[in-house]
Amino acid sequence: MNDQLKMETKESCSSVECLGLTFASEHERRQHFLALLAEKLKDTEFRRQEGFPVGSDEAILAMSDPPYYTACPNPWLSDFVECFGKAYDPDEEYAREPFAADVNEGRNDPIYNAHSYHTKVPPRAIVRYILNFTKPGDLVFDGFCGTGMTAVAAQLCADRSVIQALGYRVDDDGAIFEADGAADRTKWREISKLGARRAIINDLSPAASFISYNYNRICDAEYFSRLVEPVLEEAESLFGWMFQTLHRADEIAISRAKQEIVEQQHPELSSIGDCGRINYIVWSDIFICPECAGDLVFWDEAVDKENGKVLDSFKCPHCDSDLAKRDLEPKTSTHVDPVTTSEVKQRVQVPAYISYTFGSRRYEKQADEADIALAHKISNLNPSDWFPAYALKKGDKTGEPIRLGITHTHHFYTHRCLIILAFYRSKGLAQWAPFSALTPRATRMHRIAASRIGGAKKGEGGATVGVINGTLYVPSLSVEMNVMDQAKDRLKAYDKAWFKKHPTITTTQSSTNLNQIPENSVDYVFIDPPFGSNLMYSELNSLWEGWLKVFTMDTDEAIENRSQGKVLDDYRRLMSQCFREVFRILKPGRWATIEFSNTQASVWNSIQTAIQEAGLVVANVSALNKQQGSFNAVTNPTSVKQDLIISAYKPNGGLEERFRSAGATTETAWDFIKTHLRQLPVSRERAGGLDYLTERDPRILFDRMVAWFVQHNAPVPLSTQEFQADLQQKFVFRDGMAFLPDQVTEYDRKRAQVAQAPQLELFVSDERSAIEWLMDFLRKRPSTYQDVHPEFTTQVGAGWRKHEERPELSALLADNFLRYDGNGDVPNQIHSYLSTNFKDLRGLEKDDARLKAKAKDRWYVPDPSKAKDLEQKRERSLLREFESYKSAPGRRLKEFRLEVLRAGFKTAWAGKDYKTIIGIAQKIPDEALQEDEKLLLWYDQALTRMEADA
Repeated sequence: MNDQLKMETKESCSSVECLGLTFASEHERRQHFLALLAEKLKDTEFRRQEGFPVGSDEAILAMSDPPYYTACPNPWLSDFVECFGKAYDPDEEYAREPFAADVNEGRNDPIYNAHSYHTKVPPRAIVRYILNFTKPGDLVFDGFCGTGMTAVAAQLCADRSVIQALGYRVDDDGAIFEADGAADRTKWREISKLGARRAIINDLSPAASFISYNYNRICDAEYFSRLVEPVLEEAESLFGWMFQTLHRADEIAISRAKQEIVEQQHPELSSIGDCGRINYIVWSDIFICPECAGDLVFWDEAVDKENGKVLDSFKCPHCDSDLAKRDLEPKTSTHVDPVTTSEVKQRVQVPAYISYTFGSRRYEKQADEADIALAHKISNLNPSDWFPAYALKKGDKTGEPIRLGITHTHHFYTHRCLIILAFYRSKGLAQWAPFSALTPRATRMHRIAASRIGGAKKGEGGATVGVINGTLYVPSLSVEMNVMDQAKDRLKAYDKAWFKKHPTITTTQSSTNLNQIPENSVDYVFIDPPFGSNLMYSELNSLWEGWLKVFTMDTDEAIENRSQGKVLDDYRRLMSQCFREVFRILKPGRWATIEFSNTQASVWNSIQTAIQEAGLVVANVSALNKQQGSFNAVTNPTSVKQDLIISAYKPNGGLEERFRSAGATTETAWDFIKTHLRQLPVSRERAGGLDYLTERDPRILFDRMVAWFVQHNAPVPLSTQEFQADLQQKFVFRDGMAFLPDQVTEYDRKRAQVAQAPQLELFVSDERSAIEWLMDFLRKRPSTYQDVHPEFTTQVGAGWRKHEERPELSALLADNFLRYDGNGDVPNQIHSYLSTNFKDLRGLEKDDARLKAKAKDRWYVPDPSKAKDLEQKRERSLLREFESYKSAPGRRLKEFRLEVLRAGFKTAWAGKDYKTIIGIAQKIPDEALQEDEKLLLWYDQALTRMEADA
């Protein structure tokens, strides 16, 4: 690290304390720990830790500021826990419900906007969760920290103004209150205390951990400005000439300017005429007309400047042919790259459009010959300072740029930007937070917002937009920003983002192994992990990491990636290891919050399976709305459309101890359900009403209980029928949801404040959900086959799972419900429905002929005593069909019933017949397995047990 950047003038003479040690200054502290880290880096075993980044000792040390930050696994994590943490005390009183309310926090936050990243959670949104689950001084962990917003949020919990801006009330003693009910803001209840929490944050990516550290490092508000402004001034004096353009020049002035550019090393166009300062330049691809082989500049021919849009079709300027972009071939040139000394074939781009400032106003102009000459001159200059010129490795997102001849990291920059960035780095700014915020803005991946083209006519100036998220794409109309102005802009952004800092520790490693953090030591976890194939972080971050000379070890990257040979199973395996580490370090009874952002049911199921396999228990799923659309309650994994927040807890030590003592008994099962219900939210308000709490649904409760016993490698002691029957007897029900007796009073109070009862919205996608829909429908409205058929048909539509066999309605009714044949008394359920909904049948006895005639042939939901016999009969039928699957010829089942597979897997698990589970799983399409949470759980656990037995 450059000496200029090491010294912080306000701290150089004051003593500092760090992890129990006292130093004369921050400089002395840094040098002490850097020396220790340098010794560690010489240790081969230290470098073999999972996720250790790819980089030299020198580069890692240059990035690091130990013990607070290391660009490798941090050796001082346990010391930080010992210094700031509190040992787990099983007798400590701790009771929290999951934060059940949906959170709406936008991106209009100076901290959020100071540095871009592929995905970010607004820190003020995370503050709400931290306040709910922790108290001041608690340890908060984030294993996929990105830009470190969890650590920012942990520190903002000490900022009274931030807490009040979120709608909370803070009293003089620091107690935090929230309004008790959305409509009634006169009643307040205490929910937390004002004060910073201590954060431990980690990311596999050195770029991410570096950004996180700089967001959270302790320094004074003017630190960056004091160090950077002299460098920016020097750059302005050296390279300001590169961003000149003539204002309203005639042909004579342009000709003279071209001559000045050719003859002078640093041309000064202000000597020719009025000169503006370039804000940005639009570079345009040149295409070849397929009819006449003439060159056409895409900007000139395909952009409607009058209306601000790119045309779907346009004319060739040479032969007047009708053209569309998809019909064109880009013009390319082959040349020797002076950096790599290899030939590269790349698209030809030319400056086409310029936004500039003259006086106090912004203007636009077509690039003239002087502008093109200036760009040509700069393109023949080579940076005198080092810059990253690493070859792009083969990846899922690097294939497109490589195909276009963008084979190395320096190809993503124009010469103008590369020269200046290299100069900044030579002055030590690579270790400066706004530099990493600047580099993405300096790439050729920037696009122009077509809707703002032609803004000069309104005196507004044009506007640019950033890169396409999650890609390494250089568009046909790419924007070169004025990198010096952007540097000043990022400096101002960081000045606005300053907040009071508290000690935080950052590490760079894989979350699959966090052995430096003691078990049962962390009070709360908030993570926003990668989700399947959403983003290829190591590929996207390679541009950042090139400037730092330290790269992600992608072996441990938890993603789906064809180039890395990682499929969904590999992703789930890595995530399971990560969640096992979360479970290990989390204190018993404490919470983990996981943000989920993927629309694929298979990925949703992988995450849920990984969470449950680790031993965590899901208690709530709600929405995190980054102001990008609304969230609808999710009861079917295929309906995942928005960012969701999964709240899961580590069961307390008492439950685990009782299980170890009693084993897999029915008492243990009900012990789990009682403990689980205690952890669930009592109510959740939305738009003046109450949500149906899916986690309190009897079917979901059964699934959670099953997953818990499977995770403990124990047989499930209750059948579905026994569970559903006894649940009704042991717990209190309201609106189809189960509550503990002491919870129902609170729910009733909330329920009395709204007009309508919460409703469960069912999505029919397979046999099980079809049965559940019928059960809900017939419980409310016992019906004949003719009545229910049209209603059912509308539900079973395009959402039906691809490989799931569609059973007939008649078979579903016969196997799962009862039909009144007209003999004997009318069943209670039908009697209640008819007497309530038909005036002429009110007050009639159950054996009345008129009532019996109306009730005849209606299907209804059996009561628990009869349902048990019916379910046992159905299960025997399912298992007979499962036997046919086992003996079916061929290696694949083209169509099957998921209910048959679920029943068969469950029975095989109980008999420890893991081989059958794995064998049948291999017969069905992978997506069918991945998209069913129950099958996935049995299969994954069977694999684990087979490996353990081997």
